[in-house]
Amino acid sequence: MQPYTKNWTHVTEFVMMGFAGIHEAHLLFFILFLTMYLFTLVENLAIIIVVGLDHRLWRPMYFFLTHLSCLEIWYISVTVPKMLAGLIGVDGGKNISYAGCLSQLFIFTFLGATECFLLAAMAYDRYVAICMPLHYGALVSWGICICLAAACWLGGFLTPILPIYLMSQLTFCGPNVIDHFFCDASPLLALSCSDVTWKETVDFLVSLAVLLASSTVIAASYGNIVWTLLHIRSVAERWKAFSTCAAHLTVVSLFYGTLFFMYVRTKVTSSINFNKVVSVFYSIVTPMLNPLIYSLRNKEVKGALGRVFSLKFWKGQ
Repeated sequence: MQPYTKNWTHVTEFVMMGFAGIHEAHLLFFILFLTMYLFTLVENLAIIIVVGLDHRLWRPMYFFLTHLSCLEIWYISVTVPKMLAGLIGVDGGKNISYAGCLSQLFIFTFLGATECFLLAAMAYDRYVAICMPLHYGALVSWGICICLAAACWLGGFLTPILPIYLMSQLTFCGPNVIDHFFCDASPLLALSCSDVTWKETVDFLVSLAVLLASSTVIAASYGNIVWTLLHIRSVAERWKAFSTCAAHLTVVSLFYGTLFFMYVRTKVTSSINFNKVVSVFYSIVTPMLNPLIYSLRNKEVKGALGRVFSLKFWKGQ
C-alpha cells in the first residue's frame, strides 16, 4: 500500500500474470489444465445425468450431490477459461476490467461459500441416516432438502456482498499487475493504495464465520456418527454404515484443509508462488477429484453409471 495522491490515475483494468516464469512450458501447462477442466466438466455432468435418470438414486444424499456437481462446474469455469486464454497468449487473455475482476471475485467467493454450506448439509443428511434412521423420512424430507439447498445457495450469495463492497471502495492507482491466475482478494489488496486494514479484518471475519459455521455442523454430525458407530457391536455393520460417509469425509478434508490455510489469515503478504499452488489445488484439482471420490467409493453411483451408460438402458427408454 502506498499513500494516495490526487495526481495518480485510477486503475480501470488489471493484468493477471498467471504462472510467470514458465514461458518454455506454457503449452504443457495449457494442455494439462485444459485436460483437467474438460475432465471435470465430463465427470460432474455424468453425475448429474446419472442421478437424474436413475430413479434408484432419487434420494436426499444424491439430491445434494447433484447440487455439488452443478456448483463444481460453475466453480471451475469462473477461473480456468480465462487462465487458459492467458497461457496461450490470446489477445487480451491476461487483461481483465476492474468490474470484471470484482465480478469474478464475487462469483468465486459465492460458489466457494455455497460449497461449504452444501457439505455441511450433506453431513447433516448422513448424521440423520445413521444416528436416527427411524426418523429419516421426517427429518430429511424432500421439502426440507429443498429448503436446505436453497439456504446453502442464499447463504453463499450473501457471503461476498460486504467484502466485495469494501473492495470496491478501495483505490487502485497503480501498478495494475495481479500476481495470480485469477482475481483473488490477497493479490488485489496488495495492489491497493488505500488503507486495507479494515478490509483485511472483514475478509478474515467473514471467511472465519463461514468456515467455522459449516465445519461446526460437519464436526458435530460426524462426532455423533462416530459415537453411534462405537455402539454397534457388529464390525461388518459398523463398517457398512461408515462407508456411506467415507466419500463425503474425504471431500470435506480436501476442501476445508486448503480453505483454512488460504483464507483464515490476516496478512496479505506471503509466499505468492506457494499460494498459487494451493489455489490450483482447491480451485482446479479438488473439483476434478470430487466426482471421482464419490463414484469410486460408492457402489450405488458406480452401478448407476454402468446402467445409464449401457446400451440396454437406452433401448429400454
